[in-house]
Amino acid sequence: MLKLTQELCGLPGISGDEGKVAEYITNCIKDCCNYQIDGLGNVIAFKKGKKIPAKKLMLNAHMDEVGFVVTHIGGDGTLKFQAVGGVDPAVVVGRRVLVGAKAIPGVVGTAPIHLMEAAARDKAVKMDELYIDIGADSKEEAEALVNLGDSVTFEDGFTTLGDGFVMGKALDDRAGCAMLIKLIESELEYDCTFVFTVQEEIGCVGAKAAAYAVKPDISIIVETTTAGDLAGVASNKKVCALKNGPVVPFMDRGTVYDRQLYDRAHAVANKMGIPCQTKEGVYGGTEGRSIQTAGAGAKVLAVSLPCRYLHSASCLLAEQDMQAELRLLAGLIEEFGK
Repeated sequence: MLKLTQELCGLPGISGDEGKVAEYITNCIKDCCNYQIDGLGNVIAFKKGKKIPAKKLMLNAHMDEVGFVVTHIGGDGTLKFQAVGGVDPAVVVGRRVLVGAKAIPGVVGTAPIHLMEAAARDKAVKMDELYIDIGADSKEEAEALVNLGDSVTFEDGFTTLGDGFVMGKALDDRAGCAMLIKLIESELEYDCTFVFTVQEEIGCVGAKAAAYAVKPDISIIVETTTAGDLAGVASNKKVCALKNGPVVPFMDRGTVYDRQLYDRAHAVANKMGIPCQTKEGVYGGTEGRSIQTAGAGAKVLAVSLPCRYLHSASCLLAEQDMQAELRLLAGLIEEFGK
């Protein structure tokens, strides 16, 4: 699964520009299921299992990653940009990026610290103070390479480090996409619909459209979630930790998850001997908020990978958590299909 995740993370695919990710996924699953691509770009795949479930099941993971879009080309050849999704400007400065369909290399720059006034050095950097340098000396030179509205992604830097850790851009949520692909490739106990959604990072747009089309009774959102197991973070703020298994929360800022599904998920994990965490606190959000209110509504559950440094060029998670979550998801399909 590691190679699959690496290849997925290497693809560019900010919200609204997920085409290359969708193409890769459909090439992976085309011989294992029936699929279609809807008008928004969601990949909706139906996998036949051994039995028809009592309740219609849907699992979803989003294809898009956070990134940027070019909004202005300056006379000096530099590019101004806006974030697509929630990105902290502090993690952007000095990062290598790729611009547009031609993947023009660039670097995010700002005023050098030795030229700043003392008061400015202590202030948090703002996105509108940053620019992208693509090595162009003039507006005309830059316009020959880049257009307004071009997508910008962090440069791929996928790597393994330490004892079983994986680091790279877009692990949110290409790791989730990798797990869905593996489930589609496997033999399932019950029929299941898998959805690879678009535009999650800008408001869970694709998930709502997909839920209207699929009309699930139960939906499992396969995600990543913020791990705060870091030096200097108070114990009550750590939320969850790497290498402690997948996270099944009771609530986040957008969704109160179905209590019965929550209890059953933890019971399945315990029965299967899979380590499983509860998110300690109410943080973040998932596509559950869109899915549970689409059409006549659906029961929703989130199963997430703990991940440090989300929405950056260097997301960090543990491979063993991915393997544990994959096992748990297979177990939940069997449990919820009864």
